[in-house]
This record gives sequence, structure tokens and C-alpha cells, in this order.
Amino acid sequence: MNEFVGSCVLCGKDVYCQDGFLNGVKEEGGLHCFECAEQNE
Repeated sequence: MNEFVGSCVLCGKDVYCQDGFLNGVKEEGGLHCFECAEQNE
């Protein structure tokens, strides 16, 4: 099951919760997709 959580604060890509797992990263500045989270490391 996919549940919309929000949008990435950097690129605007939609982030979903898939079967209980967040398909992104919650950081201090907000919600980030995996691609943006990897670029910021």
C-alpha cells in the first residue's frame, strides 16, 4: 500500500510510505527524497 506523505523540500518529488517504510528521509529541514538526501551527504 502506498500512502502519500509529502513532497521533497529540495526538488518537489512526491514521497510515499510503502508498506510501512518511508520512501525518503526526514531531516531537520523537512522531508527529502532518497536522491536529494544522498546528494547532501
